Amino acid sequence: MNAETIRKMMGIFLLVSFIVISMSKPVREYLRIPKQIVMFEGEKVNFASALPVHAEIKDASHSIQIEKAGNSLSVGAKQPDAGQVILNMGGVPIKQVDVKALPSLKVIPGGQSIGVKLNTLGVLVVGYHLVETENGKKSPGELAGIQVGDMITNVNGKKIENMSDLSPFIEEAGKTGKPLNLQLLRDQRHIAAKLTPLKDKHDHAYRIGLYIRDSAAGIGTMTFFDPASKKYGALGHVISDMDTRKPIVVQDGQIMKSTVTSIEKGSSGNPGEKLARFSTDKEVIGNITNNSPFGIFGKLSKPVQNGLYDKPMPIALSNQVKEGPAKMLTVIENDKVEAFDIEIVSSVPQKFPATKGLVIRVTDPRLLKKTGGIVQGMSGSPIIQNGKLIGAVTHVFVNDPTSGYGVHIEWMLNEAGIDIYGKQKQKAS
Repeated sequence: MNAETIRKMMGIFLLVSFIVISMSKPVREYLRIPKQIVMFEGEKVNFASALPVHAEIKDASHSIQIEKAGNSLSVGAKQPDAGQVILNMGGVPIKQVDVKALPSLKVIPGGQSIGVKLNTLGVLVVGYHLVETENGKKSPGELAGIQVGDMITNVNGKKIENMSDLSPFIEEAGKTGKPLNLQLLRDQRHIAAKLTPLKDKHDHAYRIGLYIRDSAAGIGTMTFFDPASKKYGALGHVISDMDTRKPIVVQDGQIMKSTVTSIEKGSSGNPGEKLARFSTDKEVIGNITNNSPFGIFGKLSKPVQNGLYDKPMPIALSNQVKEGPAKMLTVIENDKVEAFDIEIVSSVPQKFPATKGLVIRVTDPRLLKKTGGIVQGMSGSPIIQNGKLIGAVTHVFVNDPTSGYGVHIEWMLNEAGIDIYGKQKQKAS
């Protein structure tokens, strides 16, 4: 047997040995031990049970504790703390795990159907129209380079808050022949433009050739609120204008109670919808200060209850969410909040804020019969697993209404100004 053959046989032997070792249960469990563990005070995290490892705590107070039973290890903390756990076998360090215990945080889950009214930061351009003049049909706004989706925030140095604010400027510019000096907000950039109104030959009124809007309304679902600060989160996704498909830049807004009147059942390729009306008294229950990719946020001015979970509930971080059964709170009749069975199909343990961290599937027979699964208006419906609030429903799969996406609750809390590390932010105050 020559040297080349021996080398090949040794290589094959080593490769097979490596594969066998890597597939062994102790090694697989060792590889699954994370480099960092984040949990809340009072919780425990278990390590692999097949490894004969020992552990010691480094750089922490007495709050972080290790419990050992046979080969099984668990790490917990009675109070907020941070430190390192060093795992070793036979006195040889094999891995360091950073451990951080956060202050306990509880919020009250929602599920209520809410009406939403947003006031834009200026007036939103949603389309063009042609002004019929003596010299033909033209759109002054389009000629001025204004684009659909632009927000008109100032005219001749004056702040514009609603559509009626524009009328005096248009009339004056038409009579004097001086162009309007516009300040536009486009994709978070400020742009200047000049627009000269044209006279309509039929009614002799001066027009700018733009369709504009200064508010939007719709329905959604409350996700949570903090009983201490009154801060809330809802919807789980940004509100976009129905014509421009761009996120609405909010000046302010209000939420109020709403009642579900009927359901348009969803089917493949045709997402269903909750049909609802604002409560007859149209009583405002909170404001809107932020419209972000993670939902709408503000403060409640009136108390709300869902009748199922009206006491503060702990939350779960994205790394604590498990695949398997869960509950979704939502309204499908009148204003009654109910809990329906769903399944967490997958969960991404995100380290940074991101949408679509969960994939869910409706398994509740009654909900499937009534709605076909997830329908428009369910956005923001809180998801509960093992007694913890883990996230909210955000989107339905167009070709499979039984399934959809969800967002992890920690990112909604962050946007609401509720810091899971125990400090109250000022964003939504």
